[in-house]
Amino acid sequence: MATAKQNFYKWHRILGLIALIPVMMWTLSGLSHPFMSNWFRPTIAREIYKSQPLQVKPALSLKQVLDKNKVPGFINFGTITYQEQPYYQVMGMDSTYQYYSANTGDVLANGDRLYATYLARYFTQDSTSKITSITIQKAFDAEYQPINHLLPVWKISFDRPDGMDVYIETGQSRMGTFNNNTRKAMLVVFEQLHTWQFLAAIAGEQFRVVVLLIIVGIMLLSLISGLTVYGLFWKKFKTATENRRRDKRKDTRFVHRFHRQLGLAVSLVMFTFTVSGAFHLYVKLANDRHAAKAGIRQMVKTAQLKTSNLSLPVEDSLVKNVGLVQFYGRTFYQLNGTKKQVRYFDVDNGAELENGDAMYANYLASYYGAEPEKNADGKVKTTQIREFTNEYGFINKRLPVQQISYPHGENWYVETTTSQLAAKVAGIDRAEGLSFIFLHKYFGMAWAGKNVRDIASMLAALGVLVVSVFGFIGFLKNR
Repeated sequence: MATAKQNFYKWHRILGLIALIPVMMWTLSGLSHPFMSNWFRPTIAREIYKSQPLQVKPALSLKQVLDKNKVPGFINFGTITYQEQPYYQVMGMDSTYQYYSANTGDVLANGDRLYATYLARYFTQDSTSKITSITIQKAFDAEYQPINHLLPVWKISFDRPDGMDVYIETGQSRMGTFNNNTRKAMLVVFEQLHTWQFLAAIAGEQFRVVVLLIIVGIMLLSLISGLTVYGLFWKKFKTATENRRRDKRKDTRFVHRFHRQLGLAVSLVMFTFTVSGAFHLYVKLANDRHAAKAGIRQMVKTAQLKTSNLSLPVEDSLVKNVGLVQFYGRTFYQLNGTKKQVRYFDVDNGAELENGDAMYANYLASYYGAEPEKNADGKVKTTQIREFTNEYGFINKRLPVQQISYPHGENWYVETTTSQLAAKVAGIDRAEGLSFIFLHKYFGMAWAGKNVRDIASMLAALGVLVVSVFGFIGFLKNR
């Protein structure tokens, strides 16, 4: 029995030493997260783009403009206002945007670049600062991370003391994110210390996740072995403390005692951190094995536009944007309204498709891989989501979306205005999402406010850090 106890103690020290550096990296970066996401988060004048109502109705239809420019086919189009004039924003077959005046049909040279710059100045409300660089970004990096979802985007960098960068998705006239110098530095530090992206740079994303899973597993074993040691030796620890007090000897093992006592106090916190982290990594690893299906790539022939986009029975003031979608062998104008309603009109005859957004959402879900159970007709529920929820959180970025709920428990979220899959939530995904936001990010304390929640999570991380440091000091003292 004595040998078994000593072995437990030995393995606890070995596991603790292996986990020491990762724990310090994760807790220190965890302590910095509230500063980055809340207290030191930069502000911007406007976060949502409100399109200007057209002062002049377009003189030419989309078909007339495309015929004039000899464009036989394209992927999609939108309508925008630039310099108080209406333009058609047309995505060509090379997936780049061309801008045509809706009054003259003339091409706006460098239109996408100009419109991105206009939007960046709109969001910052900065019309005077010099722009140092404008680049198209097609991949995520340390400063524009996958959490932002939107690609490709234009990165517009301002010559300002705060070093402001704004990321613009011109196709939907929206902002991906914005960073100042402080946030850029903190993002890089967080990415390396908390998510260990340097491992992905070395051997790929799957390697990174596997290594993190192993380290989290070692942390969990260190915790369990520590609790076991405390249970096996608590009588010995208690007797030693009583003898020291009786003999009035100096407490030379304060560090060890504090490590044990505080370790016991924060053991639940460390357990929730490690279990939720491991669950998160496991689900990510499982999902990454199944590559996401590429987005829908449609091809619309200009000759198909038998109904003019200017003749649709909707007031211009109620339309935020107009696009085109194809499903079930038909092509429709897709009108995105100012009140987040989406309507569909057949390009052949102008007839409105009743319940069109729900129909298109179900079509998209099937395209991306949803498989309804047999005899599920009538049991599939489609609901428009206009604000973030616990299941479909802010991390997903896209709104509004349609939620397609299947009887077997899967929820698919699609953004119909871009034909993109926003999120898929199945049984294990739902459990992982809830465990991560409540056990790892402390959303259970949201009722007390973001500041209180952040302070609580920082105290938890600090407790784990202090326990680890005192454990290491105790190890050095024993040498």
